[in-house]
Amino acid sequence: MWFAAVSFLWGIPYLFIRIAVDDGVPPAFLAWARVLLGALILVPLAWRAGLLDSLRDRGRWLALYALAEIVIPFPLIAAGEQYVSSSIAAILIAAVPLIVALLAIRFDQSERVRGSRLVGLLIGIAGVVALVGVDIAGNADELLGAGAILIAAFGYAAGPMMLKRHLADLDALAIMAAALTIAAVVLTPLAAADLPDASLSAEAIASLVVLGVLCTAAAFVLFGALVKEVGAGRALVITYVAPVVAVAAGVIVLGEEPGAGSVAGLLLIIAGSWLATGGGAPPAGRFAAIGRWSRPRSRSAREAASRRPVRSSAADPEKRGASARPATWPDARACQASPRPE
Repeated sequence: MWFAAVSFLWGIPYLFIRIAVDDGVPPAFLAWARVLLGALILVPLAWRAGLLDSLRDRGRWLALYALAEIVIPFPLIAAGEQYVSSSIAAILIAAVPLIVALLAIRFDQSERVRGSRLVGLLIGIAGVVALVGVDIAGNADELLGAGAILIAAFGYAAGPMMLKRHLADLDALAIMAAALTIAAVVLTPLAAADLPDASLSAEAIASLVVLGVLCTAAAFVLFGALVKEVGAGRALVITYVAPVVAVAAGVIVLGEEPGAGSVAGLLLIIAGSWLATGGGAPPAGRFAAIGRWSRPRSRSAREAASRRPVRSSAADPEKRGASARPATWPDARACQASPRPE
């Protein structure tokens, strides 16, 4: 049940983004409304779990992470979907593991691609070329939209790499709550400068609610339940399922008709991503920093834990270099299991 729910929630954002922009919601306003709703839900959860104190002295990297993972990608995807279908947007975003492999050549020695992983990278790039070259070539507006979405994909790839280096000791719920809050603040003036021209339709309002409440906040929480039930590795298989869900949603709800380039591109990108990530599950993306998921502890339990003697980190190589944090939500190290962060 959790697998189906999370696959669905990871696959439908592109559908609702398309519905919203078609109803006249500006990209910046759409992104702002989505992250604001998500923050209003996740921040209280992080506070109740006692995680917010762990964010002290991390403002700089949290801001950079929010910029790469949310502030830049969310408006660009919405802007891109003004010109391309939701199916094409989802297929292009599915190339994120390939972009991670490319960035790793310069920035992450541990993730450099060789052998079959290099073959996978080349196959995935061929998929992007097939999609853009066959279904989009010759249409300037669609090329512009595809370019905006590919830039967003670079942000989704850079975010987890940044998290791996500078925020790996923090809990994922705290990171996402902070990142959404920062993004909401940064996007506020952009949203205010480009408000909808008229009152929003019921469909547009419903799309914004679904994007913020379900596709952002609920997707993160339900992914935690999935990890707890089946384990991190099996849970990440949804990364391959979500693009298929997105294409199916576009076809069924919006009547989109993916061309030969889209179908070939989807298959090549998924196959290439699988190989480029070592034949295993790609990273979780925007909502999927994984570690140990458990129920938030009560305040009394946290106070009792704080009075226990603290074992020296120097005596325990497993904990050396890690800051103390409640073991209530996942730590961010999951984004390091493989390249890639939605």
